[in-house]
Amino acid sequence: MLEKYYPHEYAQNVFSIDYQKLYKKGFRGIIFDIDNTLVHHGDDSTPEIDDLFRKIQSFGLKTLLLSNNDNERVERFTKNIDTLYICDADKPDPRNYLKAVKMLNIKKEEAVVIGDQIFTDILGANRSGLASILIGFIRQDNEKWIGKRRYLEYMILGCWKHNRRYYRRIGDIYKEGADRNMKKKKQKKLFCEISPFTYEISKSKEVCKRHIKDLTGKEKFSTAKQKEKLPNVVFSYSSGLIKKGKGIDPVLQKNKARNIRLASAKINGMIIHPGETFSFWRTVGKTTKRKGYRDGRIIIGDKLMPGLGGGLCNLGNTIHLLVLHSPLTVTEFHSHSDALAPDHGKRVPFSSGTSVSYNYIDYRFRNDTDQDVQLLLWCEKGKLCGELRSEREFPHYYEIIEENHHFHKEKEKFFRISQIYRNVIDRSTGKITDKQLIRDNHSEVMYDYDQIPTELIR
Repeated sequence: MLEKYYPHEYAQNVFSIDYQKLYKKGFRGIIFDIDNTLVHHGDDSTPEIDDLFRKIQSFGLKTLLLSNNDNERVERFTKNIDTLYICDADKPDPRNYLKAVKMLNIKKEEAVVIGDQIFTDILGANRSGLASILIGFIRQDNEKWIGKRRYLEYMILGCWKHNRRYYRRIGDIYKEGADRNMKKKKQKKLFCEISPFTYEISKSKEVCKRHIKDLTGKEKFSTAKQKEKLPNVVFSYSSGLIKKGKGIDPVLQKNKARNIRLASAKINGMIIHPGETFSFWRTVGKTTKRKGYRDGRIIIGDKLMPGLGGGLCNLGNTIHLLVLHSPLTVTEFHSHSDALAPDHGKRVPFSSGTSVSYNYIDYRFRNDTDQDVQLLLWCEKGKLCGELRSEREFPHYYEIIEENHHFHKEKEKFFRISQIYRNVIDRSTGKITDKQLIRDNHSEVMYDYDQIPTELIR
């Protein structure tokens, strides 16, 4: 089953490959991916990459860029590179892989595909009957979020390394020292990368670690609730519980609404005293069938699918939006795509995109003010309603604004692009005292692309 995703070889980067060895093994053409293979996503070519292409071609190897990017992006990249290319390739569809072989005027067995993605570059090569080399994707030093799909790739790569039939089918293609470094990396492979089973074990370990950390830590968590409302409304927000539209399962939506009702009842009325931290999962608790939770929509591997307790991310969204309109301090926040469904009506930044998963993917904020705040959450008339209250007015109020909002096609996928800011406004003067970038948004669109407004596509 996994064999269709297995590469022929793996290399840390394009510079660790000895291209003369590839030529001696009978290869005459190299088919390269661009983004996160040769350069970081969206970057122009570098002098090092330009020089690499000249060296490869001097060995007698032909080159071709096979990219899902548009023509403008590829032409910009090849400004200083003399190479063939195919843009809008629709990888992993094999048609343009085979077209690339014809353009290079070589035989299939003389071509090798080099790319960073198993589910596009490598899968397409295998479907086309071409040899392939998987490259460790280029990642910026400050880039923490890599996406769940990358973790699936890690697991597949781990399985490949343990399969004698498919592991290292080309043989030694590495520069001196690169093969040794790869073996060292193999020894350091994470336990969660071996298989889906070990991934679940690792997940359970993280849950236990979170429990231990909370028990032994000095953080003071909010536990008090009261029915009486604090007098001052800091911010209020409501949203529909059930979404409708093409590709949206009404049963999962109904279950989501039920899950939200159950969880919001656990939070409603929560008092957060000065110095205390609110934790979503310490308040809600683990979602189980025994407690009445049902299957709603969850995200696994960049795909929407049924899962117990699904839909509670919507509750996290509402809480986060309330907190952003206050001086409370967000201490833990995780995000997924905020383009799970088409926008209906006016676009509201942070109306979606908050990720929670019991219990190590939590949402937390701390009350660093000098007064109590209260979190109110309830469901009525098909809506999820939320209020953040305090004992008295804060000296500032806050507004969330979004700039440069549009959609952009990258390879075969569409992404929502925007910058989301928070303005801090002095209540006495009405002047903006601070403008804070709170999210540089780059979210994969998870719904039917036909529903993307054409005027917002750039």
